[in-house]
Amino acid sequence: MKTLNALFATLLLTGTGTALAASSVDLTVRGLITPSACEPTLSGGGNVEIGKISAKDLKADEHTQLADQALQLTVTCDAATLMAIEPKDNRAGSASEIDDVAFGLGLVNGSEKLGYFAMVVESAVADGADVGPIASRDGGLTWTRLMFLVNNGITSVANSTTVAPVPVQSLVADLTIMPNIAPASSLTLTEEVPIDGSATLTVKYL
Repeated sequence: MKTLNALFATLLLTGTGTALAASSVDLTVRGLITPSACEPTLSGGGNVEIGKISAKDLKADEHTQLADQALQLTVTCDAATLMAIEPKDNRAGSASEIDDVAFGLGLVNGSEKLGYFAMVVESAVADGADVGPIASRDGGLTWTRLMFLVNNGITSVANSTTVAPVPVQSLVADLTIMPNIAPASSLTLTEEVPIDGSATLTVKYL
């Protein structure tokens, strides 16, 4: 009987030890503090004025592409820095096109998607050298040549020989805004409707 009691006690202690070992887990916090800082700016304060569009000028059953609008994007860093631009759609869920390059223009009556706009990086020059835009949809693990800024992605620049970000101290590029209005048949246009697109461009250090 004493042998059985001792065996039971040993099993109980063994089981308790296993449970304690499985009830904890380590968390590690890592990162880097970069001595360089980068500041993005947009010409015109980042304001794009489309003006008034007559509802009669909109296509009934397909998107109406409005005139392209041009801004200049400048990124100035303290020193040559690996960085990317991360756009955030401040009207998320209102784009009338299902595409990760489409940013919303707001809602009509709280539910009708007014349209979308795309942003294209062109004529980029970094520290006096021509560069091309590249995009990553996985946080910088892989890159592809793409002129469009991407929702939930980042955009950097590369030279002509590689598809990988290059460090820049001064980057100047044309940023073309391409607005599109949803088919008029899908919108209630009995009153004036504001075109209300908004996006935030943030520098992400790589």
